[in-house]
Amino acid sequence: MPSTVRTRLRLAGALAAVLVAAGIVTGPAAQAHERPGPGNPRATLAELAHRHGRYFGSATDNPELTDAAYTKILGREFDMITPGNGMKWYATEPQQGVFDWTAGDEIVALAREHRQKVRAHTLVWHSQLPDWITGREWTPDELRAVLKKHIQTEVRHYRGKVYSWDVVNEAFNEDGTYRETVFYKTLGPGYIADALRWAHEADPKAKLYLNDYNIEAVGPKSDAYYALAKELKAGRVPLDGIGLQAHLALQYGYPTTLQDNLRRFARLGLDTALTEVDVRMPLPATDEKLAQQADWYRDLTEACLTVRRCVGVTVWDYTDKYSWIPAVFPGQGAALPWDEQLAPKPAYRAIREALS
Repeated sequence: MPSTVRTRLRLAGALAAVLVAAGIVTGPAAQAHERPGPGNPRATLAELAHRHGRYFGSATDNPELTDAAYTKILGREFDMITPGNGMKWYATEPQQGVFDWTAGDEIVALAREHRQKVRAHTLVWHSQLPDWITGREWTPDELRAVLKKHIQTEVRHYRGKVYSWDVVNEAFNEDGTYRETVFYKTLGPGYIADALRWAHEADPKAKLYLNDYNIEAVGPKSDAYYALAKELKAGRVPLDGIGLQAHLALQYGYPTTLQDNLRRFARLGLDTALTEVDVRMPLPATDEKLAQQADWYRDLTEACLTVRRCVGVTVWDYTDKYSWIPAVFPGQGAALPWDEQLAPKPAYRAIREALS
């Protein structure tokens, strides 16, 4: 064997040893982890995120589970699933004391089939409540009993089956004042601590989150969550994390203080997660807008990777085919990493680059 070849082999062996020592797997083990095969020659987003100790997830909803092409990608690319609607109050307790787990159970079963975890969403929210909650006046004692029963019944049903709960969703206004929900008006701000305590009693192992939109940047609304989280931690209320929804829009600018914001919650001893990510744009989509969108997805992902206690990223469904945006924001859309034909967009490649 020529000496130059022996030298190269020694250098290659030394490099491999360094990579193994650094925890970077090479050779057959890496190839097995990436699960190459027909139509899937590369590592998935979940596998790439796992190398950083993170998850990469997607929301989904029951109506689209009949779409086989859609569920194939959902089951392959992601390791965390959030039910978009199936665990909300209107779906799980449509009549007082009458519980229906059909929709939530279907998504939990699908996740289990694909060895995925579930971010359960959501126990307490002012929206999508059944009429029996919103159609009458409650005394504090009555509503407190109703709220406790709902939380504990649902959390016990999914005990051991879900990774985390968005316990209270969207509790603050943009200026940092409490949202005037039926729960706040009847029970005061203490309903949040009570909800967290009741959820923890029902499943001590589930991670418990507060979740909201427009709290990605440092500002009045995220300041309100920071102050509340500090107060809850001081009172030993069981709170594990803050969910930053990250419903962004190109026309409103990127939240440049995101990383600082993630860090300050981490300093309180809390996990953070980007929980409902999409980046909408005025239609029609152009190459320029799609390139800017890709940059934002890359930046969001890198921000989470940079802050140790940011545990993962979830897109709010992965394809424009099932996005909520066009119905709620007419004239806007193209918000997700896959297009309506389930083809990856520049945003998908940007996420891969960030995770790689």
